[in-house]
Amino acid sequence: MLSENMDTMGMIFGLAGGLALFIYGMNLMGEGLQKAAGEKMRRILEVLTKNPLMAILVGTLVTSIIQSSSATTVMVVGFVSAGLMTLPQAIGVIFGANIGTTVTAQIVAFDIGDYAYPIAAIGFLLMFLSKRKSIRYFGQIIFAFGVLFIGLNTMGDAMKPLGQSKVFSDIVLRLGKSPILGLLVGAIGTGIIQSSSAFIAVLQNLASTPVDNAGNTLINLQTALPILFGSNIGTTVTALLASIGASINAKRAAVAHTVFNVFGSVVFMFFIPSFSKLVQLISPAGPEAKMISRQIANAHTGFNLINTIIWLPLIPVLAKIVKILVPGKEKHIEKGVLYLDKRMLRNPPIAMNLATKELTRMAVTAQQMMQSAKKSYIFSDMDEAKKVHEYEETVDKLQCEIISYLSMMLSMSALTSRQSVRLTGLMHVANDIERIGDYCQNIAESAEIKEDENLPFSDEAIKEIKNAFEEVNAMVDDTIHALNEGNIELARKALSKEKDIDELEKSLRSRHLERLSKGLCNPLSAISFVELVHNLERIADHCTNIAEAVIEDYKGSLDDGKGSSIDDNKGSINDNKASADDNDNEDTPSL
Repeated sequence: MLSENMDTMGMIFGLAGGLALFIYGMNLMGEGLQKAAGEKMRRILEVLTKNPLMAILVGTLVTSIIQSSSATTVMVVGFVSAGLMTLPQAIGVIFGANIGTTVTAQIVAFDIGDYAYPIAAIGFLLMFLSKRKSIRYFGQIIFAFGVLFIGLNTMGDAMKPLGQSKVFSDIVLRLGKSPILGLLVGAIGTGIIQSSSAFIAVLQNLASTPVDNAGNTLINLQTALPILFGSNIGTTVTALLASIGASINAKRAAVAHTVFNVFGSVVFMFFIPSFSKLVQLISPAGPEAKMISRQIANAHTGFNLINTIIWLPLIPVLAKIVKILVPGKEKHIEKGVLYLDKRMLRNPPIAMNLATKELTRMAVTAQQMMQSAKKSYIFSDMDEAKKVHEYEETVDKLQCEIISYLSMMLSMSALTSRQSVRLTGLMHVANDIERIGDYCQNIAESAEIKEDENLPFSDEAIKEIKNAFEEVNAMVDDTIHALNEGNIELARKALSKEKDIDELEKSLRSRHLERLSKGLCNPLSAISFVELVHNLERIADHCTNIAEAVIEDYKGSLDDGKGSSIDDNKGSINDNKASADDNDNEDTPSL
């Protein structure tokens, strides 16, 4: 009795340990693939168009890289919540994610378990001995590939006794007679371990376990299919959990994933015999014990392909269905972060893309501050001055949130050196934008002093002030678009204006001093005028920093994996020009 209990415990721990190794290997391989893909991942969303086929291809590609349809769907939920993706786009990506996740099952079906340890050893050597990053990433992928199969071997060895177990044979027999029970087992099992790829790998191993010398298997294809269909339902739990607390459209994206998989699973349950024959027809012939793993992988791919083909022309219909299931209207939040999503922190390229979107929004708010500061100074509009102070609170809050988000990414994710440099650059951009806000607040405070003391300005001075604001605003506008779009030409255009604004400052100072010497201006007005011009020039300097950061990031993306040129002291990261006179402002949050 004690021996039987020990055998049972050994089997359970063997299965659990093998599963842990498999999931670890799968995650490690996905991480290596992401690093090898480099910064291309952060541009992946820009490929999306209104064409559903393109969205499906993107979903398939992303899931193949990160090795998890659940992770892709959670990512999509975050994008929809942030307003970066429409519901129909999200549905297309979800379709693609379901196809992409079948890649893992196809990999598992290859009978290379005997080579798992040599593969892991080769990968380990490449990962730890090579000095080149690209080879280290490749080594990580190979090592993870070996670990994945070591996990499969461990699970397979643990399951061998099940082939001779009458109790387990009776359970399998019951599953064969009751497809609905198999469906529930697949759904619940996948829901618990939160990975359809891992659960189907277990199913493939279990089904491949022979029960006799003739090569008959413990689970045949018709018994495995309902479990496989149930697994596709269980994998939707992750996205549903991720949508809790998210926007209505994000909830709808998660529900769309559920509707898609539940519909396909229920429909396919009525065609198990026919689908089983189709799978056997497209799969290699041979002993059942040898071929069942490939048949399950092909069934998994076939199920998701056919389901996608069915729903492809019906995406608008699915969008309407989920709107009925999740009624309500979106609430547009004006304050606080909109794009930052902590669920994306383990995917650095995407998380940095979201941070860039939030930085752009922060920069737009700073530009609104400048417009209100202009009105408060030129027209003595104190209501506009109050707006500047309100905007300042928003800008400061966004800066803290963005830097906190980037800092969390640094602690949670394994970043490449290129990503580390880019993350540091984004932090500096956040500080540059905050400084722009500080200078706008300085202008608003000067406007209040000007109003309180009734300082007079000549028509010529007012005209010059208007022109200076227009010049700086044009530079801010180019900088914002360059940051948002990664537009190198706009960044260069913004940089080209720096010297013009420096010359404009000198010219304005000179002409104002000339008017002062002629007695055309009040001396107190002269001080206010000079301070205003200085504040505008400092705003332009911080725009220069941001534009240089965009250019250096562009250069780094071209030279991905070969190091970054940001360290040449020309970019905003090491540029101290706009920091020299910043000691009179509030300190930026400590990193």
